Amino acid sequence: MDQATYVAHNEKLVDQLPKYVGDYYLAKSAVPLSPATLYQYLNEFKRFFDWLIEAGISPAKSVKQVGLKELEHLKKQDVELYKSYLLNRGKQTSQHPQGALSHRTVNRSLNALSALFRFLTAESENSDGEPYFYRNVMKKISLVQDNETYATRASHIKDQLMLGDQDKAYLNFIQDEYGQQLDAKRLRYYQRDRERDVAINALMLGTGIRVSELTNMDVGHLSLKTANVTVRRKGGKWDSVPIARWVLPYIASYVRIRQSRYHATAATPALFLTKSSAEPRRITPATVELLVAKYSTAFNHVRITPHKLRHTLASKLYLETKNEHLVATQLGQSSTSATGLYTHIIDTQQREALNQLHGDKKYK
Repeated sequence: MDQATYVAHNEKLVDQLPKYVGDYYLAKSAVPLSPATLYQYLNEFKRFFDWLIEAGISPAKSVKQVGLKELEHLKKQDVELYKSYLLNRGKQTSQHPQGALSHRTVNRSLNALSALFRFLTAESENSDGEPYFYRNVMKKISLVQDNETYATRASHIKDQLMLGDQDKAYLNFIQDEYGQQLDAKRLRYYQRDRERDVAINALMLGTGIRVSELTNMDVGHLSLKTANVTVRRKGGKWDSVPIARWVLPYIASYVRIRQSRYHATAATPALFLTKSSAEPRRITPATVELLVAKYSTAFNHVRITPHKLRHTLASKLYLETKNEHLVATQLGQSSTSATGLYTHIIDTQQREALNQLHGDKKYK
C-alpha cells in the first residue's frame, strides 16, 4: 500500500478504537511514525482489545468501549495469558484460519502494546497536566526468546545476499542485460525506467537504507557531491547517511534524466517517480518491492526483497570493518543488538580457519 492508502486505513481503524488510542495516533503521526508502522500498531491494539473482551477481562461490549481503568488495573498474569494465547493459536487449517504466530510476530505485538502503555503512563497529558494513569503493566512483561540463533538466521538468508562482486554484477545486469529477454512491449517500459530502477537498487546497496526511507526521499535529500543522503529514520529523526562511492555513477545517470523523462516539476519533489496518465507520482514501497523481486529473480533465480539489499550492505560493511557500532550507525540503529546477525553471515574467516586445521599438515 502507498502512504495515502495507509493513512486512510489508519483513520478507519482509529474510528473503531477508544478515544485514547486516537490521542496516541495523533501524537505519533506528528513525530512522525510512518503510516505503515502506525497501521501495524493499530491492528495490534485492536487484536488485544478484542481478546480482552473475548477472555472476559474487559466488560466492554465493543473495542471502542475498552476503558483506561481496565488498562490501568490489568494484572501481569492477564498480559502473560495474552502472550500465551498468541504463542499457542495452533497451526493454520481451513477450520482454524488464524494459524500460529512466529516469536518475532508475538514480540512485535508486545512492543506495540508497550508503546501504547508508555504513551498512556508517561507521555500523555490530561487536563490536569498528568498522564492518563501511572501503572504500566507492560514493564513487567518480557519478550519471547527467539527460537533461532543468529547462526541459524544467517544461514537462512546468506544465499539471498549479494556478497563479493555480485552486487555490482546485479546492477550491471539490470542496466545492460535484462532487456535482452523482453518482448517489444515490456522492453519499452524497461527502457523508460531503466536508469530509475538501477538507481533505486544502487542506492539501497550503497547505503543500507530501508525501502520506506528511500521512497520518502525528495530530490533535495540527495547530494552526489558529498556522497550523502538525508533520510527520516524510524521514530521521525533525520539522519545523514553516507553513500558508497562506487554506486554514485548509477544514481547520477538517473538524476540526469529524471526531469525530462518523468516531467518532474516543483510540485513533484520526490526523488524517485513513477509515470501515470495524469502527472508523475512518488514511487511506492510496493512498487520497489516488485521491481527488486523482478530483477533479482531474473539475475540469479532467487527472489529477494529490498531488506536483503540492506542486509547485503551491512554484511559487506562488517566484513570490511569488523565494527558493529559502525554498521549500526550506517543502518540507523540505536544499538548493536541487531548487528550480531552480520557477524554470523560473514563467516568466511571462520571457514578458512576450519579448512586449515589439517589442510597444510603432512603426516609421516
